[in-house]
Amino acid sequence: MPNLRFTEKALSDWMLGNANDSDIAISSRVRVARNLQHIPFPLLATSEQSMEVLDRLSDMEKYDSLKSLGTFYMLPLDDIAPLDRKVLVEKHLISPSLANESEHGAVILSEDESISIMINEEDHLRIQCLYPGFQVREAWEKATVIDDIFEAHIDYAFDDTRGYLTSCPTNVGTGLRASVMMHLPALVMTQQINRILSAVSQVGLTVRGIYGEGSEAVGNIFQISNQITLGQTESEIIDNLHSVVLQIIEHEKNARERLLKESKLRMTDRVRRSYGILSYAEMLDSKEAAQRLSDVRLGMDLGIIEGTSTSVMNELNVMTQPGFLQKTFGEAMNTEERDVYRAKLIREKLSPQQH
Repeated sequence: MPNLRFTEKALSDWMLGNANDSDIAISSRVRVARNLQHIPFPLLATSEQSMEVLDRLSDMEKYDSLKSLGTFYMLPLDDIAPLDRKVLVEKHLISPSLANESEHGAVILSEDESISIMINEEDHLRIQCLYPGFQVREAWEKATVIDDIFEAHIDYAFDDTRGYLTSCPTNVGTGLRASVMMHLPALVMTQQINRILSAVSQVGLTVRGIYGEGSEAVGNIFQISNQITLGQTESEIIDNLHSVVLQIIEHEKNARERLLKESKLRMTDRVRRSYGILSYAEMLDSKEAAQRLSDVRLGMDLGIIEGTSTSVMNELNVMTQPGFLQKTFGEAMNTEERDVYRAKLIREKLSPQQH
């Protein structure tokens, strides 16, 4: 049985760290995709070949240098129940692809859950590093260290012209995806968000929801990431993302100041209405919960709401997801039951005795 401490609590230890601009940039992530030479990519690999990849990449003794980065745990996906897999996805520790489609997949997790090394996902190896706030450069530096540790023992699939070869053509080259999760309620309220996101797409970046490609941006949370992996160096990709995110942060700050200056009474009413609904509602669907939590989070940042904390908001963003709700209350639920338990959990978390 794998160590499932990772599915027992919503808040990962890495999320407790402090960082600049964490009121707007919630978290930073870097993911590196790599494949082994002379073995077909996971989509075409036989069961025996996938098992060979798993054996070669999960030999923790071989990667002794990882110990300098902390304690790691190896979790084969075949040994993890579907609900626990869902929770790992909701915590962004593994991808939906690894949870649902991988053959002989596994994940190696650091104790604080800031490092996730996925095996036999869409690519043979995906190294992911997470940091709180706006620390995309720090995440890249950590991912590079881990990438070097693996590359010292494994020959990657690499082409002198194209760079690192990957299952999806959009990852060929550097194999690098860097992203920043941003809370942008003021840009949405002031109707500037579409103009900002349109400009982002013109400089080689893309916008996704909180669970990556194909997911919807809910609760005013947007994931800004690089779209181009070929034709730029890793440093250029990181610098471009860093520069654009800094500008978005400034736009969001300006929009918040404008709302406070021109619509403070209306803002206060909206934030306190949402806090009241979250504190007393008997049923909440996931979309309304995300929107109300966004209002309260903004109210905290603007000094309108006191008595709760950013860590509680981050915790609720995970705990109110379908998988974690069922894990917390220990039973399978239909949609209506989840709405009841979601409201119950939020009421309990926002009650004064919880702080």
